Amino acid sequence: MAQAAVAGTPSAAEVPGRLRRVQTAKTVRVCIWPDYHGITYRNPKTQQLSGIDIELAQELGNDLGVAVDFVDSSFAKLADDLLQDHCDVAMFAVGITAERQKLLRFTRPHLASDIYAVTSKTNRRIRSWADIDKEGSVVAVAQGTLHEPVMKSRLQHAQLMVLNTPFAREQEVQAGRADVFMTDYPYSQRFLANADWARLVAPDHAYHVTSYGYAMAPGDDAWYARLERFVSDIQRDGRLLAAAQRYRLEPIVVR
Repeated sequence: MAQAAVAGTPSAAEVPGRLRRVQTAKTVRVCIWPDYHGITYRNPKTQQLSGIDIELAQELGNDLGVAVDFVDSSFAKLADDLLQDHCDVAMFAVGITAERQKLLRFTRPHLASDIYAVTSKTNRRIRSWADIDKEGSVVAVAQGTLHEPVMKSRLQHAQLMVLNTPFAREQEVQAGRADVFMTDYPYSQRFLANADWARLVAPDHAYHVTSYGYAMAPGDDAWYARLERFVSDIQRDGRLLAAAQRYRLEPIVVR
């Protein structure tokens, strides 16, 4: 739940004409989660940002004729950062969920992904998706991600482990204290490419496909309309598909 705005910080509702403010300041502030492989990722060695939504944020800046100021956020901080005017838009493949829609406004989706599980190659309990929700299994999720409420509602037998960070969920699986952690297609692909101990467990059929869009504070129809136009433009002119292909995300593009 979003917290009240800090004293001295204007709330989103108090910021008139966001599009005009962006154009006047010649900067659009884009919230990102810098640990999202393939989406918005900061290389810890070079500090360089990469990912489909980093590239598309730069395209948004180009279309608006302004610079892009990336603001570090997370799924747990997302609502507060937008409602307290820390950024103008969140561009890190934010899942469009009913809970988030109570607080935030979303563009049309540009990506859509099912849920995937990652286990260790040495784990003998989890051989297939059907093995996950069984007595004795431990399923790890990161707090604030869409996987937390989904798995809370779907698991009937397995134990759910909610952890503060994605790194914690991965460490629990690697250490054997959890059997799987839940993630999405983009994160799983990059993670598996860099973790030789890990193995992907895919659902046998659609489990819980979630559409991803760009999030903003509610209200301000002009700003919403401009972002909607941007998503429509990149879907039509090929920029979305081209960026997706560079990060091997073509299978989850919404055309």
